[in-house]
Amino acid sequence: MQKPYLHIALVGNPNSGKTSLFNALTGLNQQVGNFPGVTVDKKTGLVNLDNGLKTELIDLPGTYSLYPRRADEWVAYKVLMHADQEVEPDLVLLVADASNLKRNLLFCSQIIDLRVPVVVALTMNDLAEKKGTIIDVKGLEAELGVPIVLVNPRKNKGLAELKNILANFAKAPSINNRADFIDNQKMAPTAIAEVQKIFPQLSDYAAVHYLINHKSFPLSHTVLEQIEQIELDNQFNPTKTQADEIVQRYGRIRQIMKDHVSEPDPMESKMFSDKLDDLLLHRVWGYLILTAVLFLLFQSVFWMANYPMDAIESAFGSLANYLSTHLEQGWFQDLLVNGIVAGLGGIFVFIPQIMILFGIITILEDTGYMARISFLSDKLMRKVGLNGKSVMPMISGFACAVPAIMSARNIENKKERLLTIMVTPLMSCSARLPVYTILISLVVDEHYYFGFLSLQGLVMMGLYLLGTVMALIVSWVMKFTIRIKEKSFFILELPVYRAPRWKNVGITMVEKAKIFVTDAGKIIMIISMLLWFLCSHGPGTRIADVEAKYAAQIQVRPVDEALLNKQLSAEKLQNSYAGILGKAIEPAIRPLGYDWKIGIALITSIAAREVFVGTMATLYSVEETDDSSLRQKLTSAKHADGSPVYTLPAAFSLMIFYVLAMQCMSTLAVVKRETKSWKWPVIQFVYMTGLAYLMSLFVYQVFG
Repeated sequence: MQKPYLHIALVGNPNSGKTSLFNALTGLNQQVGNFPGVTVDKKTGLVNLDNGLKTELIDLPGTYSLYPRRADEWVAYKVLMHADQEVEPDLVLLVADASNLKRNLLFCSQIIDLRVPVVVALTMNDLAEKKGTIIDVKGLEAELGVPIVLVNPRKNKGLAELKNILANFAKAPSINNRADFIDNQKMAPTAIAEVQKIFPQLSDYAAVHYLINHKSFPLSHTVLEQIEQIELDNQFNPTKTQADEIVQRYGRIRQIMKDHVSEPDPMESKMFSDKLDDLLLHRVWGYLILTAVLFLLFQSVFWMANYPMDAIESAFGSLANYLSTHLEQGWFQDLLVNGIVAGLGGIFVFIPQIMILFGIITILEDTGYMARISFLSDKLMRKVGLNGKSVMPMISGFACAVPAIMSARNIENKKERLLTIMVTPLMSCSARLPVYTILISLVVDEHYYFGFLSLQGLVMMGLYLLGTVMALIVSWVMKFTIRIKEKSFFILELPVYRAPRWKNVGITMVEKAKIFVTDAGKIIMIISMLLWFLCSHGPGTRIADVEAKYAAQIQVRPVDEALLNKQLSAEKLQNSYAGILGKAIEPAIRPLGYDWKIGIALITSIAAREVFVGTMATLYSVEETDDSSLRQKLTSAKHADGSPVYTLPAAFSLMIFYVLAMQCMSTLAVVKRETKSWKWPVIQFVYMTGLAYLMSLFVYQVFG
């Protein structure tokens, strides 16, 4: 009986064209989640086959063989071994790169020997032709015993034929006449037979994997003990078995390549990619070009995101003004305007940066340059416990730590990925820029060296450099304290250079924005409403007494209503729970050179660092958009003893605090999502805040 719903697992080597095929077959009918228990993307999409059968395509992480090392490879492995209780494929669609057929046939032959229904999609045929490779597809199909379809996802070629074969194969999958690729019985015949007594449905090769990796499968304790006993009785050696298998497979693959594939002389002239790598991976020019590319990346994200972010802020500002004007004043209006709308604004304002950043990263990946960036930076990163793949998340952190942390998923090693996540927020994101700008303008003169080097600009650059250096130092320290014992392999394939797939770029941008809004956004909204409550309410009748006082003054001085309303906002904040908390922490922050008003700003900045300017504007009763007026107020701000608040040491102390402190709830939310635990965001918050306090204390006490 035909199933009402067909599940197809899409598998293949990295850089084989798997993602392109997935996007071409599913279009925008995609969903992104996580596989159970691991932070690995679970991409699924609906495909319309010719027979009208409802079909779900599951894009499994790329892997080179059925011997997994990384978390994402284990995900693919368990699905293929039918050891994943939530994902059960009826059919495997295997993507193979025609231009690297010998390497791809290893994984392909392993899937075939599992004796599951398999259809092979052969990609990169145009590239194979350029290299002079000619493949006898019919002969290869007969040799392997599985259907093979030539496809070009970029140009939508071969997709109709592929869908037709998938539809026909779904009706009557044939694996009975398929011979094993290698002779598995040569490796451990008795042990294989005994495992098959427990699991009669297993092929010889699948039984070998149950002997090797049974501890990772969802089996009962009794069955695990049975397999352990089979291993002991037969003196089964997993390492020797795996080595024998690989030798057998490559012997057969060499014969297949000889019989069905014609390849050019490898000593012929280099391809374009090889010639380009001579320049881009050069020990001098390569690093100069890398620096220029990263500079342009940062500038592009910074510049391009400004306009949509301003538009989003303006839209939410207009919405807040509209609701303030048309709704009756009261707690509900205050919650809606200053809690919910403000919280939503804080979520959506990040979307342009997330979409632009991931769009540019996807372009770099599609073109093949991303792999070169990782290769060039690996030597430096490895000295501090990271690897070459850490550099892109860290550089991306200059724009925003949220998408930067999300992009750390491509780091296979758990420890290096965790270290990257833990230090990326130290890179100065764009949210810190308003704080830097206003504080630098208060205490640093507009002086120019050589007529063009701005002193203020040099100070700004120093703050960015400080964050970068501290990130490397912290990573070096943490590599000794994070006890994750996993060998680090930096095995990197340098793909050929290709034009970006713009459809893929667009889909990725939409996907990443959707993930941020639906997942991190929930936590941001909860914390936003909590902050609204702390800033809008106070103990007893404090807030009501302040409102009554200013209501009486407005009646007496109606001409000064606007000024009095600003003073009312400042005094209400001072008497709110947040204001009381600011007063309470003043003794702790006074050694840093801060007063209680800066304390309130530090508390409200937990929502987002850029809130500092708005909070100070409210406290000093000035319009947020009137920067010059705010600067004047800050310049004239005094302590109770009459001494100025914003001295040079105090301002630098505050700048360094904002460089190092964790003051971004959206970042903490994303760290929680990526690590699947509150442990790491809590550690991150504590160490960054502690480091910020100590460094700021040192600066103020030494130079104050």
